[in-house]
Amino acid sequence: MGYPTYIDECFNSTVCGPESVCTNTPGTYICTCQPGYAPTEPDQEPSETNICIDVDECDIYATICGPDANCTNSIGSYICTCFLGYRLNNQGVIASIHNPCTDIDECSETPGICGKLTVCTNVPGTFFCSCPDGFFPSTGVFWIVGTTFCQSIQSILDEIKPPEGQTKERAFLDYMDQQLKDNKGIILPEATVANSFSATMEVSGVGPRAGLIKVSSEGDGDTGSVILGISDRLVSTIVQPGQNQTKRTVKSSTVDLSLETIRPGGNNTECSMLSAKGNTMQINLEGMAKNNNGSAAAAFMTLNGMESLLSHQYFETENKTEMYSDVITAILPAMNNTNLTEPVNFTIQHKKIVPASGMVTCVYWEDKTKETGMGEGMETGGEKTKTMRWSVEGCWVAFTNENYTVCSCSHLSTFALIMQIGEPPPENPFLEWLNRMCVIIGLFFLALAIFTFLLCSWNPKINNTARLHLCLSLFFSHLLLLWNDEYVEQELACTVIAGLLHFLVIASFVWMLLEALQLYLLVRRLTKVQVIQRDGLPRPLLYLIGYGSPFVIVGISALVYSDGYGATEAEACWLSRHRNFNWALTGPVIAILGLNWVLFCATLWSLRPTLVNMKSGASESKDTRVIVFKILAQFVILGCTWILGLYQSNVFFQVLFIILNSQQGTFLFIVHCLLNKEVRDEYVKWLTCSFNKPKESGSVKDAPSVSEDLAEG
Repeated sequence: MGYPTYIDECFNSTVCGPESVCTNTPGTYICTCQPGYAPTEPDQEPSETNICIDVDECDIYATICGPDANCTNSIGSYICTCFLGYRLNNQGVIASIHNPCTDIDECSETPGICGKLTVCTNVPGTFFCSCPDGFFPSTGVFWIVGTTFCQSIQSILDEIKPPEGQTKERAFLDYMDQQLKDNKGIILPEATVANSFSATMEVSGVGPRAGLIKVSSEGDGDTGSVILGISDRLVSTIVQPGQNQTKRTVKSSTVDLSLETIRPGGNNTECSMLSAKGNTMQINLEGMAKNNNGSAAAAFMTLNGMESLLSHQYFETENKTEMYSDVITAILPAMNNTNLTEPVNFTIQHKKIVPASGMVTCVYWEDKTKETGMGEGMETGGEKTKTMRWSVEGCWVAFTNENYTVCSCSHLSTFALIMQIGEPPPENPFLEWLNRMCVIIGLFFLALAIFTFLLCSWNPKINNTARLHLCLSLFFSHLLLLWNDEYVEQELACTVIAGLLHFLVIASFVWMLLEALQLYLLVRRLTKVQVIQRDGLPRPLLYLIGYGSPFVIVGISALVYSDGYGATEAEACWLSRHRNFNWALTGPVIAILGLNWVLFCATLWSLRPTLVNMKSGASESKDTRVIVFKILAQFVILGCTWILGLYQSNVFFQVLFIILNSQQGTFLFIVHCLLNKEVRDEYVKWLTCSFNKPKESGSVKDAPSVSEDLAEG
């Protein structure tokens, strides 16, 4: 009996089919496909009928070559090659997830690749060339490597030969606009877009580097409208199709731009928030995407200097107007259906505090060309008229405070805030003349009182410090009030003058309080001594209180709200009414007048028994009346005249306030100088030049009368 023999089925090479491997085993065999191949029927072994076919690894394993590489299938294998602008760090190993392709930084590795006076910007896979501010590519917005170079904008303008009736600057803008129109759909780098914005604003005469031309105070709406059209097309050049939700920004000294795009299938939010230079736009991009095949894009931007071109004077109103914000632009780039699904909210920052008499208005720039027929029944051939203006149609104020305003608009365009201020009533020439004459007269008598207190030493026992500095404070405050309206347009000077006036007015009230305190202390001492020596607070303490207190009040006020000082709605340099800042003056004045009234009552309470003990009969009544009159007169002169300032409803009260307030110096001169016997005697000596005449025996008074001393204390 013989032994069994094994049959090698693999000896016949076709048993497993082409591109296969046959492995013989005892009693059978195994068929497998060669690497890079797979059976036609994957769930069955290869055979002559289920042959092995090539596997497309690039299709089955999408990331087999790693990112930024191209996979090319070959028979039984595949080839990985890096994209243009990328390379392998390990050149000896094929590109894969573990050996990915990396970006080549052409700007660093090849200095000067863009040429001289250029800006090279590296991006993944490539690089972009652009120009710095003040320069522009010689070939326009599109850069051709090896051909384009940067030229100064002035040299470009010098080479332009504009059509008849057109400026070189306008020809430059039209050329840029036409380039963008002819190349719709082109993608530009952000640096080129920023440089293009800078160039448009520079040639238009506004913006950080403006200087080629000057824009008049009325603005240049036609140039502004051209730049807005260029802006729309420039923004479209940075919208990259096919990307999911992305947010991009372009920032330079000229432009601040935010762009957001959403695509189908992305994790999109219902409400998008875009910002530019502190202003924000809230828009429902998701709702708009539903009407645009799932895609939508929105841009929000500001251009420095645009408010000079689109001047507030294009707003038609009877009121005085002022541009109160940056000019902002909202754009829906690369979208077919731009109808809003709901109003868009803009939060716009104010450039300064809103005056009490002002009204903030939300406006948008309207640029329309209308064609008017030349006759009845004629549809064409008419004249075209262009309308450029700020309009309020479709925009309204949703909320406003002193710092910002929320505008809600049913359409997108270019927007701004314009402040409308009602014209103040025409000035009365008579009142202006009367005020100036009365103030001059008051200053004259204040000067007389000051020289009297400085030069006349009629009684060494009397302390004139308080009333001297009271008159000095009033003199300088009235002098500033006489001229402060001349500095309303000079912001710094007006702020300083308002602060000085605040200081001087409070100082005058503090010195009035110190005068009353001096009198009260003198009356109290009369009950103890009969021969009155120089009395009251020491001068250093008087100076510290008289000027230190106003300095502290003004300093704290300026720290709390520095913008409170400056030009007011009444076109004067004074304290603002915003944030109740006027209480920085009203509060201290009320407190001082209250203390003064307390001292006045306390003085009268102490005065009568003292006079009863020192005098008798009719003399007592006379002295009391004189002293009470002088105490009350000073209180009324300084305190009560300010109350009239609150009642300016008619000419009578205006005239009364002008006369009484401006004549504070005159009243003080009468009360403290002319009604004082010793001062009158001193005036007589000055007028008769009798200072050096010998005094008669027994005519020298050792001390003033009690009534004079009290009145002057």
